[in-house]
Amino acid sequence: MPQTPGDSDAHAPADVPPDTPAGPPPTGGPPAAGPGGAGPGGVGPGGVGPGGVGPGGVGPGGVGPGGVGPGGGPPGRMPPWLPRAFLLAGAVVLLFLAGLWLLERLRELLLLLLTSLFLAFAIEPGVNWLARRGWRRGPATAVMFLVIAVLVGGFLGGIGSLLATQAMNLIDGFPGYVGHLIGWINSTFGTNLSQDTLFQRLPTVTDTLTRHLSSVAGNVWGIGATAFGVIFKSLGVLLFTFYLSAEGPQFRRTVCSLLPPRRQRQVLWAWEIAVEKTGGYIYSRALLALLSGGAHFIAMIGLGVPYAATLALWVGVVSQFIPAVGTYLAGAVPVLIALTVAPSTALWMLLFVIGYQQLENYLLQPRITARTLDMHPAVAFGLILAGAAVMGPIGVLLALPVGASVQAFASAYVRRYDIEEHPLTVPDAPAGAIWRWLRRK
Repeated sequence: MPQTPGDSDAHAPADVPPDTPAGPPPTGGPPAAGPGGAGPGGVGPGGVGPGGVGPGGVGPGGVGPGGVGPGGGPPGRMPPWLPRAFLLAGAVVLLFLAGLWLLERLRELLLLLLTSLFLAFAIEPGVNWLARRGWRRGPATAVMFLVIAVLVGGFLGGIGSLLATQAMNLIDGFPGYVGHLIGWINSTFGTNLSQDTLFQRLPTVTDTLTRHLSSVAGNVWGIGATAFGVIFKSLGVLLFTFYLSAEGPQFRRTVCSLLPPRRQRQVLWAWEIAVEKTGGYIYSRALLALLSGGAHFIAMIGLGVPYAATLALWVGVVSQFIPAVGTYLAGAVPVLIALTVAPSTALWMLLFVIGYQQLENYLLQPRITARTLDMHPAVAFGLILAGAAVMGPIGVLLALPVGASVQAFASAYVRRYDIEEHPLTVPDAPAGAIWRWLRRK
């Protein structure tokens, strides 16, 4: 087709006139344009020729099917890094599951170590006091153990003698107690019970009680195994506590030898805080036990309850040093002993126990705990609930000293800023200022 002037091919050589017919391509030169602007090796009809851009816009040797595959490798082959990634992910999952399994198996041991560490913190101030006066740490720790054993033995001895005496009195006076109880029920509820009728029904009760005792005796192996486990764990706690206290400096030197000097100072500072907070917790428990024992002693003397001193010791120690159920155990025994005097005495004793418990929970314990552990009462109460939910009774025992230690660490590392003045940030006036204002009025 003849070209019009000005419609020269853009791919034509510069020295060939537009109207000159195209000849055969030079040998060894670049392919020329064929009719219609397409020739072999150029761009043919449809815009595609062999060796150029193939159908679909991609030809052999280009970038398309049969070209370069994903990741720069041959087509259809897995990238070399993908198997290693699968292996690494599988190894991480297996290690995580193995850690969970190991943690579950070692849970009892970890609880023993944690309890032993808490007890070592509790007796370390006394051991350090003896060590500064020339005692070696081993004998000093043994002396602290002996003092604790004497206190516990005296407490158990007093309670044991009380229980033995009350059991003998209950057995000797059982018929009289039954007669008084029947007379009180008849006069109060208008019934017509008799002591003979009650004693006639006793064989049935005795047979039922005998069957229950027989079933308990049949499970003596399980009871013995449980008792042996408790004794073994107790001995383990004592052993770990002794070594953590007696070998405390060597243990701390071993830990610090693995750390740079700056980290060593931080670890020792954290250890001092833990000892201080644990001592504060023991002090707060002892103070609350003293207040509780004194208040219950005065109440029992006023109500005429026998063995007031022993019962006051029981209430003070059990209510403060046995978590969760200690409060109920401490209050139940004085009420039962007061029942031997009169039902009205037991009722008044029960009301006093409940009232004092509310006073202690909402007034005494938050204030004393906050002062000895430098912790807000609401935070202390929340930590007790969290410890009970996570670790049970041991968590209740360890929640406050652990929380106070964490709070002390956070106060040292968390930066605080000045407070912007705002009506929502204005604190209440101190109690002394309010009292002075009332006096002026």
